[in-house]
Amino acid sequence: MAAGRRWGERGSAVLELPRTPRMVCVEYPGLVRDVGAMLLTLGGEQGVSRIYADPAKRLELYFRPKDPYCHPVCANRFPTSTMLLKVKRRTKKKKKQLDTEEQIQPEVQFEMEILGTVTTVYKFQGMSDFQYLAMHSGPDGKQTSMYDKVLMLKPEKEEFFNRELPLYIPPPIFSRLDTPVDYFYRPDIQHREGYNNPQVSGENLIGLSRARRPHNAIFVNFDDEEIPTRPLDAAVQTWKKVCTNPVDKKAEEELRKLFEVRPVWSRNAVKANISVHPDKLKLLLPYLAYYMLTGPWRSLWVRFGYDPRKHPEAKIYQVLDFRIRCGMKYGYAPNDMPVKAKRSTYNYSLPITVKKPVSHTVSVHDLKQGLGTSGASGAKKPASSRYKLKESIYVFREGALPPYRQMFYQLCDLNVESLQKIIHRNDGTESECTERDGWCLPKTSDDLRDSMSLMIKQIIRSTRPALFSNTTSSEDGKEQLAYESGEDEDDEEEEEEEFKPSDGSENEMETEILDYV
Repeated sequence: MAAGRRWGERGSAVLELPRTPRMVCVEYPGLVRDVGAMLLTLGGEQGVSRIYADPAKRLELYFRPKDPYCHPVCANRFPTSTMLLKVKRRTKKKKKQLDTEEQIQPEVQFEMEILGTVTTVYKFQGMSDFQYLAMHSGPDGKQTSMYDKVLMLKPEKEEFFNRELPLYIPPPIFSRLDTPVDYFYRPDIQHREGYNNPQVSGENLIGLSRARRPHNAIFVNFDDEEIPTRPLDAAVQTWKKVCTNPVDKKAEEELRKLFEVRPVWSRNAVKANISVHPDKLKLLLPYLAYYMLTGPWRSLWVRFGYDPRKHPEAKIYQVLDFRIRCGMKYGYAPNDMPVKAKRSTYNYSLPITVKKPVSHTVSVHDLKQGLGTSGASGAKKPASSRYKLKESIYVFREGALPPYRQMFYQLCDLNVESLQKIIHRNDGTESECTERDGWCLPKTSDDLRDSMSLMIKQIIRSTRPALFSNTTSSEDGKEQLAYESGEDEDDEEEEEEEFKPSDGSENEMETEILDYV
């Protein structure tokens, strides 16, 4: 009980809590008759302790803990400030003599004891109807259990695996969410009488009901004869409407200077040289350049009026799709890569882990204010470099690993002398610009990838020699690779700033077209 009691200002009692242990509360969604069986459904005491030690994990409840196909119900973790009380109810029977008869009136007393304080509570708020049992439905509709046929509880002989069984394939993923959500289906659009749907080609039947994004970019294919010399009027009006402060005008001037120095840029290269919010960059780029869809300059922005297909010196601006190769035959597996993949289906953990907080949505007010010091109070970086990416996002240097497993480099950004010699092997003798190799010699991209892959393998070999202790060199001494890689975990981490990029890789430039259509 309390060590003492004192009175507050208005007569309320102030109770001093004794030093009691801190406890964790689990709101179990069931009637508990056996505490041991209940703990077993939660993974035992060790399982609960392991989940409690990691705040990013959710507590899993298996109603059939011995069934490997049982889908768990997950509990969310919440902080709380409550107490666990032990209440005793004592009843004493007391005889009371009345006028005519004797009556027995019970005297009830309550005793309370504080057993501990609860600081964390797990609440099961999700649905528990995602279950897939190992059952087979016969021709007569009778359900037959298949657990004794699909579960191997002991070492079995070959006959066990060669038996004829009904097909049983449990789903690898039940649902991305375990709580019901509203889909907000839109009603059919009601048109006026006499309205006819516009003619649409069969090549583009997706997203007819979605409004086109008003970025007004011009797309050019390699086989198009003409290139644009000026932006669309809509692109000019959109940018003039948004460009309302000195921060935006400065970004426009800086981007103009970049295109004067170099007529072809990737979006990542631009973001590494000027500080501009990505939402505004989507409007600024179509104002100053057009976008190449195919050919050696695909996924790049080209200055209006400049045609790289007519200038042999433009070969240094061609794009190289580079992926660091990996495999056991090269001495290391994908899991041993110095840089882990940003996404993987094998690491699918929803809904077991806590959802990440969503990034801040940019409002119209933020765009008008230019997202300067007034638009984001408490920013860690100055406005001049708040949205800048690191140079490694578009430049390849010898001795450094790329930041992502797949990179799109421009040839002029390969800052290695041996690579530049491969690029300039045919200087002065360029005769034809092809869609595959541009102004370079055939298979130049393959030679560059082989050389870069050797450099990457040497870096991995120097940082993790144990991975190559049992590997031997190839017969010709020429080592090749076949996947893609990223930077070492101890190297510089990805851009850490108050603005969080999207979940997609910053270098997936081929998906950039989705921002404009």
